[in-house]
Amino acid sequence: MMLNSTKILEGKNIIVTGCLRGIGRKTLEVFAQHGANVWACAQYPDKEFELSCILLAQEHHVLVNPVYFDFLDNEAIKKAMKSILSEKKKIDGLVNVAGLTYNALLQMTSMEKMRQCFEVDYFSQILITQYVAKMMIRQKSGSIVSVSSVAGIDGNPGQVAYSGCKAALIGSTKTLAQELGEYGIRVNAVAPGVIATDMTADLEPKAMGRLLAKTSLKRMGTPEEVANVLMFLVSDLASLITGEVVRIDGGMN
Repeated sequence: MMLNSTKILEGKNIIVTGCLRGIGRKTLEVFAQHGANVWACAQYPDKEFELSCILLAQEHHVLVNPVYFDFLDNEAIKKAMKSILSEKKKIDGLVNVAGLTYNALLQMTSMEKMRQCFEVDYFSQILITQYVAKMMIRQKSGSIVSVSSVAGIDGNPGQVAYSGCKAALIGSTKTLAQELGEYGIRVNAVAPGVIATDMTADLEPKAMGRLLAKTSLKRMGTPEEVANVLMFLVSDLASLITGEVVRIDGGMN
């Protein structure tokens, strides 16, 4: 359910990665609905996505600026972040959503696939955070939230690469919260469980059933439910919350 009261992010400028689909796309929509100006980072140009950004901006009277770059290309990331920072606007939030999953047991996971997963899910997000944190340190404020996974906390058979990089993201979140707190910067993460996105669409019914049986609510979550928690953490409502990892998993045990 969308929150319909006060626009929680009114006037805030926020960078969101992974906006083409899934959790990132819904986060972009929810943030715009609640008054945020968003730099919507995506892997590649897409006409439907660009049109949706224009319509979001018009409907909610905010700025939505698509920013395209390859998350496997450090120079492209550097160029994109410098372009955003050159606008000389206060950056109130960074939400690291971009990621990919790779499902295979240890002996079936090549080092190439392991490195690719880490490059997108971990290293690219940390590099983006480095650039944005410099601006936040100068302005002595900001909120950084990264999307990890329950797999990064509990582990999950067949996801040695994915769970590894998501665990790394959690470790860095806790460290950065300690490093950046003195500058008024909060750093948190969320750990979604089974969410109805492209990443879970290919799961076999039996595998999905086993996962949902582990939850108290016995259902998948929605991207909007994740986006609402991200909105809370990046907002001033969470002004005393830092270094935390919030599970969004329907009560997985």
